[in-house]
Amino acid sequence: MIIAVDFDGTIVEHRYPKIGEEIPFAVETLKMLVQDHHKLILWSVREGELLEEAVNWCRERGLEFYAVNRDYPEETSDNNPLFSRKLKADLLIDDRNLGGLPDWGTIYRMI
Repeated sequence: MIIAVDFDGTIVEHRYPKIGEEIPFAVETLKMLVQDHHKLILWSVREGELLEEAVNWCRERGLEFYAVNRDYPEETSDNNPLFSRKLKADLLIDDRNLGGLPDWGTIYRMI
């Protein structure tokens, strides 16, 4: 599956524009999902330097994303005439979902 994941409030505690503490087991669970052959997209309101900080924070912990704020790594408005910020993923993991963010063990079992 293609799984989009929010950063602030989902992987880390919400301290935007700073990076909060990791939410327990978030990175470990996301790495397990990658090992299970899911493609992860980091889907964040962050842009520019703030987005790079989030990507680097994840990378330092061994978490790499298939794409960041786009549907596939090479996507641009030049090579995709239908380019939009509309997410095309099977699932979205976000702290703002109805019911809030379950713990990461529950998320893994659900997927």
